Amino acid sequence: MTSPDKSNNQKGTRKAPLSRELVLSTALALVDGKGLDALTMRRLGQELQRDPMSLYRYAANRAALLDGVTEVVMNELAILPEDLDWQVQLRKIAHDFRLLALQHPNVLPLLVTRPLSTPLGLRPLGTLRPLEHILALLIDAGFAPADALHVYRVYYGFLYGHILNELQEYIVDPDENEAILRLGLHRLPAKEFPHLRALGPALADYDGAAELDQGLTILLTGLAAQLAASDSPPVPQP
Repeated sequence: MTSPDKSNNQKGTRKAPLSRELVLSTALALVDGKGLDALTMRRLGQELQRDPMSLYRYAANRAALLDGVTEVVMNELAILPEDLDWQVQLRKIAHDFRLLALQHPNVLPLLVTRPLSTPLGLRPLGTLRPLEHILALLIDAGFAPADALHVYRVYYGFLYGHILNELQEYIVDPDENEAILRLGLHRLPAKEFPHLRALGPALADYDGAAELDQGLTILLTGLAAQLAASDSPPVPQP
């Protein structure tokens, strides 16, 4: 006969039913905490307290797990189709994407490189929605479809590059007041790297959000000028 205490303990430790959402959210938590190399079916089974074989119902292999984790993160990116100002939208998406990357830095390599290993039409739908939305936004704003695709590529190329650069910013000694010493720039030969040493204060005061916004202003201003030029009537030739 089972004692009441033992019965209550069994009820209190009852496992949540498996689902794709639970498997992928646990996989994301594992990547966030331990890195991409820690994500295996065996380790994920341990985290879920399940036989790893039971997970193949929700992800056919590790590659499918990686795709699923990418989709979970991209689904967190807010898309606001009712806002038709393409410059405002692109600026907001960029800042939201940056925050996502900072929250999930271990997932960023997946967001940048994972799509390259999968044909476009076979990628998880969640990773394609930003592309479809931005294309629609730009085409509605007046860009030709082919130009809209080019803008998307330039935009995300800039965005990925900025975020990778920001995550690589490294302070050697955060308690040191002198910028050159904080960044370890004092180790560089002064005659060979005069500009880097001189820019020590600017490098030490790096503000990722402000840097992103400045880059977006340059990018969007150029795109707006391109769009305005394409809308202008042709100049008569003498």
